[in-house]
Amino acid sequence: MENIPMTVFGAKVLEAELLKLKNVSRPRIIENIVTARAHGDLKENAEYHAAKEEQGFIEGRIKEVESKLSRMQVIDVTKLNQDGRCVFGTTITLMNIEDDSETTYKIVGEDEADIILGKISCHSPIASALMGNEEGDEVTVKAPKGDIVYEVLSVEYI
Repeated sequence: MENIPMTVFGAKVLEAELLKLKNVSRPRIIENIVTARAHGDLKENAEYHAAKEEQGFIEGRIKEVESKLSRMQVIDVTKLNQDGRCVFGTTITLMNIEDDSETTYKIVGEDEADIILGKISCHSPIASALMGNEEGDEVTVKAPKGDIVYEVLSVEYI
């Protein structure tokens, strides 16, 4: 299995999720199962079956998060060689050459990506096109509606 790149913030979020799953969600669902069992016949006990199904989801998510945490490669962008190139974890401000609009993205791991927050996956087409470029470079991104050309205005290691 390959390593999963993640920012320091992303790693903390995943660790917090695991703690919540183990210390809040798991005990709550166990309590729900005990309560449902007390209602009698388990064959036709919808509350029991729903609780068991939820338990399956929670246990599955715990395993998934534990697996990701065991394979994660935490990258602290503030400790990287700050040579001005676009790399994982950098925050990049771009200008669309066609309409002069500016956009800022942070290149993050897949689990952290959230376009609304300006966080793009390191595996996305735009991040792939940006990698290795620096301030002043023009980058062409292959998009479904056609190529988009951006100028890299700034690269920040924050």
